[in-house]
Amino acid sequence: MIKIQELDSERLDMAANMLKAIAHPMRIAILKHLEGGKKLTVTQIHELLGIEQSTTSHHLGILKDKGVLCSRREGKNTFYYLKHDVLSQVVDCLERCTCGE
Repeated sequence: MIKIQELDSERLDMAANMLKAIAHPMRIAILKHLEGGKKLTVTQIHELLGIEQSTTSHHLGILKDKGVLCSRREGKNTFYYLKHDVLSQVVDCLERCTCGE
C-alpha cells in the first residue's frame, strides 16, 4: 500500500487542478468532442456546443492553463486537442458512474 508521504505532492496538485478544470458540464462536453485525437477550432467547438464563442474561448483557456488541453496554430486557426489521450477515460468513467442515475 502506498503511503501518502511517498506520493509526489507536486504531481498530486497538478492532478487536482486538472480535475477541478474538468469539473464543469461544458468542459466535460469539450473533452467528449476532442476524444479520439480530434483537433477542433474554437469556432467548431462553439458550434457543436451551441454556446457563445467568447464562453467557449474562456473554457478552452481554463482547460489549457491547467494542462488538460494543448493548442496548435495553423494559419488563422488555432486547433485544440487533449494533451493526454487518457483523459478521455476519466470522462468515460464519469459517464459509467452516472449512467441510469
